[in-house]
Amino acid sequence: MFIGELSSRTGISTRSLRYYEQQGLLRPQRRASGYREFDESDVATVRRIRILLAAGLNTDLIREMLPCMVDEGAILAPTCEEMAQDLKRERDRLSRSIEQLQAAHAMLGSIIHAGEPATVRTGCDG
Repeated sequence: MFIGELSSRTGISTRSLRYYEQQGLLRPQRRASGYREFDESDVATVRRIRILLAAGLNTDLIREMLPCMVDEGAILAPTCEEMAQDLKRERDRLSRSIEQLQAAHAMLGSIIHAGEPATVRTGCDG
């Protein structure tokens, strides 16, 4: 199938599909005319890419992990132990980021709350 059909079947723009190819996530065959030709398996690959992107992984990590991922119903599962460990490390990194964002959120709330009487007195709309 050509890129337009893959786009229709996956709901992903042709621009994104070209980006996935550029990042080494998709490897379509090239016809003599230069047109990309995708296999049926690329539909599943795009689905896996989207799941891993939604999980917060970057394309470099996804490129490494794709060969070690299998579909387990509606979710993916790692088949290589080292990939499972990489996923755990990535989840830990995300947890730390969430904690930092929550702390920043709380600090901003405190600053806003502390400034409320001052902004009412001075007429700031801030």
